[in-house]
Amino acid sequence: MQTSAVRKVTMQLPEELIEKAMAATGEGLTPTVRRGLEALIAVHSFDRVRELRGKVKFSIDFDSLRRDFE
Repeated sequence: MQTSAVRKVTMQLPEELIEKAMAATGEGLTPTVRRGLEALIAVHSFDRVRELRGKVKFSIDFDSLRRDFE
């Protein structure tokens, strides 16, 4: 992910949370926090897509689409 602007922030986080997160990523604090924020965005996106289940009508014939790949 490429960012055009960077924002410096000050946070108060539990030391144990920081240590566990950094151990999980194997990276330093900044990349770990960045990955955590990206994961939060991904979860939110998946939740929004899941809410659409059964509400989106497709005009594609999936059987003919499958035959195209045979």
